[in-house]
Amino acid sequence: MAEGAQAVGRALGVLRCFADEGHALGASDLARRLELPTSTAFRLARALVAEGFLEQDPRTSRYRLGPAVAELGRRSFHQRGLHRAAPELAHLAKETGCPVDLALRDGADALILLGGPSGTGQRVRHPLPATAQGRVLAAFATPAPGGDLADVRAAGHAVHADEPGSGRVALAVPVLDHRGAARYALAVRPQEARLSARQDWLLARARICARSLETALLPPDERRQGAFPW
Repeated sequence: MAEGAQAVGRALGVLRCFADEGHALGASDLARRLELPTSTAFRLARALVAEGFLEQDPRTSRYRLGPAVAELGRRSFHQRGLHRAAPELAHLAKETGCPVDLALRDGADALILLGGPSGTGQRVRHPLPATAQGRVLAAFATPAPGGDLADVRAAGHAVHADEPGSGRVALAVPVLDHRGAARYALAVRPQEARLSARQDWLLARARICARSLETALLPPDERRQGAFPW
C-alpha cells in the first residue's frame, strides 16, 4: 500500500474506533484497537484534531468525535432524505407502540441510521446475519442469494432476537427499489411475549410504512411500481 493511502486508511480507522463507543478514548486506547504504536496513534489523532474530525478534552487528554464529523453526518442525513423518513417512523412507532428503526447495508454490516438505540455505547452496526434487518438486506440483494435467505426473500420479512436482555424481537421488512433490491430495512421491535398474537398486524403496518419510505427516500425513477408480492 502506498504511504499516502496507508495514512488515510489509518486515519479512517481512528474514526471508526468511535463508531460504537459512548465515551472518549485516549491515544493508548486507539493504539490498542488499531494495533499501532501509541506514538503513531497520537500523531493520527492530532492530525484529525487539526481538521476538526476529533476534539480533545483538555482535562483528560482523551478524544471524541469533532464538529466536522457532525457536519458531514448532517449533510449525509439530508442528502439521503432521512429527514423525510423520520415522521413516517414516528407514526409507525406511535401506531404500534413499539420501537422502530431504519438500517442500510454497509459492506458486511447493517448500519442503523434512524431510530434505534438511544443510549450511549449501544451498537448501531451489526454483521448482516446477526439481525433481522441484516438478513432482509442480504436476502433482497442483487443477485438473489440462495440458502436460508431464500426463505426470508419468499416471506418478505425476517424475525430475529433483539439485543440480549431487551425482551424484544425485531421484525424487519425491506424498502425496495424498482429492481426489487432492498435499499433499506425497516424494523419494528415488539415484546417477544406478544409477537405471536400481533405478528400479522405488525407486518401489515410495517409494510405500509416501508412503501411510504420508498416514496420519501427514492427518486421517482427508482421507485417500485405495483403492490407488495406477499
